[in-house]
Amino acid sequence: MGGFFGVSSRERCVTDLFYGTDYHSHLGTRRGGMATYDADTDTFRRSIHNLESTYFRTKFEGDLDKFTGTSGIGVISDTDSQPIIINSHLGRFAIVTVAKICNIGQLEEELLDQGVHFAELSSGTTNQTELIALLIVQGKTFREGIENVYSKIKGSCSMLLLTEGGLIAARDKLGRTPVVIGRNSRGYAVASESTAFPNLDYETIRELGPGEIVRITPDGVEQLRKPGDKMQICSFLWVYYGFPTSCYEGRNVEDMRNRMGFDMGKDDDTEVDYSCGIPDSGIGMAIGYAQGKGIPYRRAISKYTPTWPRSFTPAHQEMRNLVAKMKLIPNRAILKGARPLLCDDSIVRGTQLRDNVKILFDYGAKEVHIRIACPPLIYSCPFVNFSSSKSDLELITRRIIKDLEGDPDKNLDKYATTGSAEYLALAERIRANFGLTSLRFNSLETLVSSIGLPKCQICTHCFDGSSYF
Repeated sequence: MGGFFGVSSRERCVTDLFYGTDYHSHLGTRRGGMATYDADTDTFRRSIHNLESTYFRTKFEGDLDKFTGTSGIGVISDTDSQPIIINSHLGRFAIVTVAKICNIGQLEEELLDQGVHFAELSSGTTNQTELIALLIVQGKTFREGIENVYSKIKGSCSMLLLTEGGLIAARDKLGRTPVVIGRNSRGYAVASESTAFPNLDYETIRELGPGEIVRITPDGVEQLRKPGDKMQICSFLWVYYGFPTSCYEGRNVEDMRNRMGFDMGKDDDTEVDYSCGIPDSGIGMAIGYAQGKGIPYRRAISKYTPTWPRSFTPAHQEMRNLVAKMKLIPNRAILKGARPLLCDDSIVRGTQLRDNVKILFDYGAKEVHIRIACPPLIYSCPFVNFSSSKSDLELITRRIIKDLEGDPDKNLDKYATTGSAEYLALAERIRANFGLTSLRFNSLETLVSSIGLPKCQICTHCFDGSSYF
């Protein structure tokens, strides 16, 4: 998905910018970038590095001395090289985005027909952050340009601009991804994750609403556009992406996972010996499950972090699968002769789960039960790139639906309906494929209840196909 961080300070900003951006590393997969503006020398400075084989800190520590100024932006990106620096009639500015544009080809053709040219390429294709910047400069003001982005793109886009007059932060038109503002004695910061604030002495003051645009200087926050009435914040922020200490719309990630696990545990009559979370995103759910069911929580699987911090870092799926296997180490002493119940965030392709289940049985588990934090993933995500699927058939659910129906697109509404015959057949086929003793998914109803927002404000497209462009 990606995440960004920006600083507008009365003092040199590079330290806050460096560490604030680094606190978004759990969201990114491919690249990191930072840019600063020095008003004294009227200079923008930028650095971008590939992160597929190393950490953000490792790549950028050697660059820090070259960054000057009191304002800057940074990004951890799973898509394009960022930031982009633009010189336009609006003035010079750097831009970072958290975005997925589904109609990028159409917009590219429209801009080329208007005589606009693209300079940045990412893996041989148009850099979507540059495309967004070019849509912005079609406006007479930054606000008008950002509204042009809102009206033209299909997908989602939150953005952060570093201008000669301060930061401009804009949340996606439907609020699919978060933007939060913090304040300390030196000025202000803006981030995708509130987790970035506490250790840098920022206090969260508020979140931007859907489509809201603000200008941030060391002296305050000026609203350029009021938030819209409709919101579709991604539910996977709580299920998978979010760091446990982060909050979205006032709902804490860890608290949500605990409550959802508790509700599943108290209603589950399966006889098991203990619950265990698949690190990291399954841990909060497993603790809640143990409390709800009244059983112990044990660490039957531990994550080895020194060299395998993120399973989704490599660009190729084969390597991601290998890293996922390498980082999770089962505890034979706790598994042998036991009936563990493991909690995990989701099942996408199923590759990692198959390997994990085999190891658990090889290490002596008598039974293996799994509970999944979300409903079955029936649709690929067109909004925040959660599953990174090139085709719906990469999803294990659609492959099974194809086997059951002869058509991967048939009766999808029935397979997405909790408790229907089709839903139960799908879950049973997945259970059998992996040789699990039992498998249950969280219901959409429980997921929504655990988040605590009205269903109409949460994007659940990947579960039930609901779409709002």
